[in-house]
Amino acid sequence: MPKTYSVTLAKMIKDNGLEILYTPTDPSALFVTSRDVNRPGLMLAGHDQFFDPKRVQFLGLGEYGYLNSLTDEEKTESFARLLKEKPCCVIITRGLEPMKELLEQAKIHEVPILRSNESTSSIMSTLISYLGVELAERITRHGVFVEVYGEGILIVGDSGVGKSETALELINRGHRLIADDAVEIRRVSSKSLVGSAPDNIRHFIELRGVGIINARNIFGIGAVKLTERINMIVKLEAWNENKVYDRLGLEDEYMTVLGINVPVTTVPVKPGRNLAIIIETAARNNRQKRMGYSAAKELLQKLGMDYEEDENAGLNILEEWH
Repeated sequence: MPKTYSVTLAKMIKDNGLEILYTPTDPSALFVTSRDVNRPGLMLAGHDQFFDPKRVQFLGLGEYGYLNSLTDEEKTESFARLLKEKPCCVIITRGLEPMKELLEQAKIHEVPILRSNESTSSIMSTLISYLGVELAERITRHGVFVEVYGEGILIVGDSGVGKSETALELINRGHRLIADDAVEIRRVSSKSLVGSAPDNIRHFIELRGVGIINARNIFGIGAVKLTERINMIVKLEAWNENKVYDRLGLEDEYMTVLGINVPVTTVPVKPGRNLAIIIETAARNNRQKRMGYSAAKELLQKLGMDYEEDENAGLNILEEWH
């Protein structure tokens, strides 16, 4: 069974600039567990089938228009119907004044009431994105995560292969560090993974022979970033003379992370190879592939070969070049 994640109501309020109108207890002790949100117009009108109390509920101009058409007794009945289900919270949008019947029923049923000055569609969109990240399925992987030319590159490999040193060289070349040693990966949609660093080790890098450094303090705020989408995985491994490495790049390789396939490139490591430049080039090449361009396919086409049938012929040409 998938693990359920949560975010405290206090954090959601702080991160999204919400105003507290009423809470039955400390918001730090209250939790939101659903990534979905809801406008409870049907519930207020009496249709309670399929109502999910785990969702954040929004009251905007549409709901207020309907409620203002009711008598005071009918308003009380509508709010009681909604709040007796104990939704995690209710957010009033556009800075509207809370109805006294709402606050009365909120205190009876102990349901937090919040307010936002934004329009309903705007704050709903913001909160859906926010909860999508905060409540996303996640794992932690050993590696280094950097942003290179706008591409999120997850560098993995055995301990001591040179991941942190490569990240340091990339930072020195103007790119940004997101995480070193431990990378928290979240699946924020059916197609996207986002990586970040655990709070307690954010911005720190371990360099053998030097020790722990703070990349933000040494290189400046522009050298670090909090999160980034994972676009590519680079696997560093010690050079093996008996292994045949990809030289054309015709076949795309992938690594499955949280059910999503991420392009992966294996880079052999040996003295004299500038890993930072190789990763910079891999980042640019990966972006071109996403846009539909392959240098290897263009080369074989210019040589009059069918890249689907003549891959061995292409390798033979490479051997002739060298």
